Amino acid sequence: MNEPDFTSLRILDANLNRAGEALRVWEEYARFQLEDPSLYESIKQLRHDLSASVPDELRTSMLHHRDAIGDIGRTIETSSEYQRKHTLDVAQANGQRATQALRTIEEYSKPFAGEFARHAESIRYRVYEIQRQLHVTHWAGERFGHVRLYVLITEALCKRDWFETAQAVMQGGADAIQLREKHLSDRELIIRGRRLTSLCREHGALFILNDRPDIARLVNAHGVHLGQDDMSMMDARRLLPSHMIVGLSTHSPEQVQCAIKQAPDYIAVGPMFASSTKPQDHIPGPALLNMVAQQTSLPLVAIGGIHHTNMSAITHTASRACVCVCRSVISTADPATAAAELCAHLHPPVVS
Repeated sequence: MNEPDFTSLRILDANLNRAGEALRVWEEYARFQLEDPSLYESIKQLRHDLSASVPDELRTSMLHHRDAIGDIGRTIETSSEYQRKHTLDVAQANGQRATQALRTIEEYSKPFAGEFARHAESIRYRVYEIQRQLHVTHWAGERFGHVRLYVLITEALCKRDWFETAQAVMQGGADAIQLREKHLSDRELIIRGRRLTSLCREHGALFILNDRPDIARLVNAHGVHLGQDDMSMMDARRLLPSHMIVGLSTHSPEQVQCAIKQAPDYIAVGPMFASSTKPQDHIPGPALLNMVAQQTSLPLVAIGGIHHTNMSAITHTASRACVCVCRSVISTADPATAAAELCAHLHPPVVS
């Protein structure tokens, strides 16, 4: 193995500092801006792993050859160096800084520290993934974080005409509706989807289609909702443009952990209570919602058996979670009033 030369040691020292500093900026963004425990812990672990991967002899040699005063890079700046419009810009700039520094570390350590180079490569790919999670988590809050009441529309459960019901629930204050029709033909689903797209845009509400990313894209819906047995998150992202919302159902701690890593635009958690709409053998209840709320800042949707008499259990457990209902609104003779009564029990969205 070759001995490291003076220049290589200085390059490695500078880029290890750059990568560690960039990851620390990410930590603070995840901790204070996103308030996301899962991302914060992942980034903190990443920074510690990078530091621990440096061989002791190499660290000593780098420090011995450090020349911060004589480094010409101290005085070279780009025109945009001190221009950041938003804290997200800060996070994105430091993500690029981290990946570039890690690539430099990887290349310049190959001639004399191959194992260290492999560690740097592994950490670089972990940074790429967290970079995606940070981006999605920020924009998920922007796109879905305002939703407080989310109503499922299923014609078989509507007491009135399904479209009149959709109109009524939005008049009552629903921020989002989901068309959930498992047995319609594709043609009919497209027809209904286009009608709801137009209706939701008139009311400033979100329209989410259940199960079908392909049709959601065709009808220009705001997004799609996926169950555990539906198309994977990654495949749905491949089909959909980046501005479209992808939500994911979860029913257990294991599914929640998997969902957090995938970073959907919202995580639906349930059932909260026994529900005749979609019966389940296991009812995880508000305890699961509380667990999720402590682990991620992604928007949360409480679902399953919720009505005005048990909503307080949800709002006390996770006040930032929106509530998703079906029968308790659409199966009533007056969906607008039913929706309004639920809205009256909900906290307003938290404005960051």
